[in-house]
Amino acid sequence: MKQSVKSEAYAQQRMKSKQRMERIIHGVFLLLGLITVGCVLLITLYLVISGLPAIVEIGPVDFFLGQEWAPTAGEPSYGILPFILSSVAGTAGAILLGVPIGFMTAVFLSKMAPSRLKDVMEGAVSLLAGIPSVVYGLVGMMVLVPGIRKLFNVPDGASLLAAIVVLTVMILPSIIKMSVTALDAVPREYEDASLALGATAVETYFRVSVPAARSGIAAAVVLGVGRAIGEAMAVMMVAGNAPNMPGLFESVRFLTTAVASEMAYSSGLQRQALFSIALVLFLFIMLINATLNFFLKREKE
Repeated sequence: MKQSVKSEAYAQQRMKSKQRMERIIHGVFLLLGLITVGCVLLITLYLVISGLPAIVEIGPVDFFLGQEWAPTAGEPSYGILPFILSSVAGTAGAILLGVPIGFMTAVFLSKMAPSRLKDVMEGAVSLLAGIPSVVYGLVGMMVLVPGIRKLFNVPDGASLLAAIVVLTVMILPSIIKMSVTALDAVPREYEDASLALGATAVETYFRVSVPAARSGIAAAVVLGVGRAIGEAMAVMMVAGNAPNMPGLFESVRFLTTAVASEMAYSSGLQRQALFSIALVLFLFIMLINATLNFFLKREKE
């Protein structure tokens, strides 16, 4: 009897100890989550506080729709429309080229490739993801830029086209790896049922597996967009870094390269305007994420 009471008391004590530990772990995870959210809020607040004064002083119309950026001229101009359009054009071009290539590669690796070939190609993709952006920029500057100049017979190969090609290569690893993970997570039963109903393997992959993995593939595209629109060093090395309106063979400057190239020596209103550009870039990425989440939730409903 005494032994039973002791065992029950020990079991209760052990249960209380586990519950206490679970509460501690829950509190730690909650704290870490709050820290993450707090960092995002602090960054947002800092960019808003630092970027809004310049927009107010310059004027929203002159700032967002102005086509001339000359902060050191006798009469300074702070128009960022060329930067916005160049960033949009460069990102859109990279997505239009990179998403189909990355998506098809992911489907091949996940569903069609032999295991040995899949291992080799996944290793190559992982290696591609680990290459620093400055190396992409260096290779683009030494190989791609002269190639564009000779192939298209243009005065300078440092252009929007060079930036699009480099960004396309840079976003491929993110799209491929996340898409492969999403496709591999699709239950095998879905594909077996489709094949049993008479569908071919290719029909099954594109009509069953891909729709089932669309949320993961969409997340891969968002990650690729974020990588493309946020890249600075490689773009600066191959795009010419000139504040021109975008043209396929024109030297251009993106929002990111505008901040990176001038922040070191800027001061006064010019420095505040660079913070405003950073705020615009931040809002672009938030808008893209919010739009994609909206469409994904609507599809689920």
